[in-house]
Amino acid sequence: MQPISERDIRAAFINASLRERNALTLPEGFDELDWARLDFLGWRDPKLPVVAYVVAELDDGPAAVLLRESDGRFRSRPQCSWCEDVLLPNDVALFSARRAGHAGRNGNTIATMVCDRFECSKNVRMRPPTAFAGFDPDETRRRRIEVLRERVRSFVEEVRAG
Repeated sequence: MQPISERDIRAAFINASLRERNALTLPEGFDELDWARLDFLGWRDPKLPVVAYVVAELDDGPAAVLLRESDGRFRSRPQCSWCEDVLLPNDVALFSARRAGHAGRNGNTIATMVCDRFECSKNVRMRPPTAFAGFDPDETRRRRIEVLRERVRSFVEEVRAG
């Protein structure tokens, strides 16, 4: 992911009011982020426990989405819809996002299951166990990174489509 400034992040929101954009708290260690190892920027607002943010690179520049964690517990361990990691004990949460524009003002939302602390970029970069003779772990890792980026972009595009 290309580095992005605080000002550009606040300007990139497609489903947040000016008040919500001004109230957001950047992630801890924002100035030291390793942008090259991020496929998207996702974090929870430390001041608002049920609020989270995701910034993705789209063809026309960065787009940011405000998310809210939905209430409820799961009977079994859910799988993250973005990284599809099933080996790590990450918590997964159901997040909803108000759609952009008129649809969002009417209360329409979209939801997805995502790693609770947005560890997806780290998860897809872990070396997968060798599955069979001829299995290429590096190619598998590269493909997982590509798929993660596409899933995040698709979600953000769907929020933007309203």
